[in-house]
Amino acid sequence: MWLFILFLSVPLIEIALFIQVGGAIGLFPTLGIVVLTAIIGTYLVRREGARALADLRRSMAELGDPSAPLAHGAMILFAGALLLTPGFFTDAVGFALLVPKVRVAVMKYVKARVKVQTFQYGTAAEPRPASNDVIDGEFSEAPAEHTPTHRPIGTTRH
Repeated sequence: MWLFILFLSVPLIEIALFIQVGGAIGLFPTLGIVVLTAIIGTYLVRREGARALADLRRSMAELGDPSAPLAHGAMILFAGALLLTPGFFTDAVGFALLVPKVRVAVMKYVKARVKVQTFQYGTAAEPRPASNDVIDGEFSEAPAEHTPTHRPIGTTRH
């Protein structure tokens, strides 16, 4: 029900703002502001998106939790869609989502309202239960220059 109210109210808010702003400053300045916010928004989305991608790459390289950079990237993508949508209300929300502190606050709000359940089958310290399956194979030792230089992520054992 709340999604229906959102889809109904956002266009009404945008129409009301267009009428108010257009009546106050005129048609062409209003259209100029809409085009200018789309251009500025595109630049800012590219800049913030590059930062989020760098954070994601750093998180993956350090074998850390990539959920925060992914959430930031998703919010930046949503901000870009809002900024390309003509309107003053959507532009305000889009520009707000480009501010990192606002994204962190949104993440905290969502994290408090969402319950995440995980399932883990054993850990690296606990061996998995013995199986009656026999896997036959051949192996050869890798040369020293091919040994891994990173920590295992839990799905493989070195």
